[in-house]
Amino acid sequence: MGYGHLRAARPLADELATGLLHADREPLADARERKLWHRVRSAYEAASRLSQVPVVGAPLKALLDRLTEIPPLHPRRDLSAPTLTAWALDRTIGMGLGEGMVGLLRESGRPLLTTFFAPALVADRAGLDRVYCVVTDTDVNRAWVPVRPGATRIRYLVPTLRTGRRLEQYGVPAARIRVTGFPLPGALLGGPGLPALRRNLAARVVRLDPRRAFRGEWGPELDHFLGELPREEERRPPLVTFAVGGAGAQAELARRFLPALRKALLESRLRLALVAGVRPEVRHLFEEAVAEARLAGCPQVEILQEPGFDAYYEAFNALLARTDVLWTKPSEMTFYAALGLPMICAPPVGVHEQRNRRWVREAGAGLKQRDPAHAGEWLLDLVDEGALAAAAWAGYVRLPKFGLRRILEEVAASPELGP
Repeated sequence: MGYGHLRAARPLADELATGLLHADREPLADARERKLWHRVRSAYEAASRLSQVPVVGAPLKALLDRLTEIPPLHPRRDLSAPTLTAWALDRTIGMGLGEGMVGLLRESGRPLLTTFFAPALVADRAGLDRVYCVVTDTDVNRAWVPVRPGATRIRYLVPTLRTGRRLEQYGVPAARIRVTGFPLPGALLGGPGLPALRRNLAARVVRLDPRRAFRGEWGPELDHFLGELPREEERRPPLVTFAVGGAGAQAELARRFLPALRKALLESRLRLALVAGVRPEVRHLFEEAVAEARLAGCPQVEILQEPGFDAYYEAFNALLARTDVLWTKPSEMTFYAALGLPMICAPPVGVHEQRNRRWVREAGAGLKQRDPAHAGEWLLDLVDEGALAAAAWAGYVRLPKFGLRRILEEVAASPELGP
């Protein structure tokens, strides 16, 4: 699974106090299955990175768009016929993919709660009943649904109403779909009353609105929902976090925007965090780009990279708690705008990310990336105008924040779960 599926799975595992199992690792996958998963993942990650290379990456970008193709939602129509991708996955499952997982589920009698569609399809094809699939995008490819959708046992837990409508077009019975929202990290929510979220947002609004352009209009509403804003955050520069995906796509963007941010960083008008995930090669690229921009040693610049996903997940959540602007491609991170994190949307990789970008922009919580070569100018303009503070507020008031709780309630309340 990629970052998007793992990032959705980890909060659920934490709340359930259970282990997080990977479809492509032991004990779910034997050596043969692990090799198959590795080949598929390596090919996709390579294509994802190369598709971002200007000119030469155009054919790969077209291929990725084809593989992740999602037809327009309107007009409403029957799209239940399996696509070539759906048939190919079903055939692969028939050849033994996921046998280890099925055997473990049958032996233990435990339900399957997955954030990746392939394990759900494997379990469904094997006739298992207690299968819950958390959808991790606002719109999805036909591959998320079995070739015979009307008979599926899978219960889909989806982040938006649009996602549910799409699955119905693919033939999934409406009774098998629940709109829950995306499972955001519990540490960034703080519990039912959202104390951590509101505390982080209150400080963020102050840092993003140095000229009070936003607070001057929305002060009473901010006071009502957030209480007194922290005065100690006044005149503290906003922190922009640039994060690449698990495949390392778009890391080269740093070479384009760092020179443009140099003046703002040296004058302490902005701070910058570069997130390399678990990839040391991406960290090395960032370090080179920082040096080329003559910013080595600048206290306003930091780089985050960890050796494994668990350490990265914890460190990244801690970084997000103090982040003011999230600059990344519109992957599953789009849902994090609900935390009051305004999002600068880098170019999408795949059609599903195009739909994610549209969703967050329609909510007023995301902005399309402008020319990276002039990032220092347009970012500071957005700060001075209060536009990013307004986007932070829009994400908080308009986007779903309780997905983690609602998913767990759906699983616990389902009659299929049994005693």
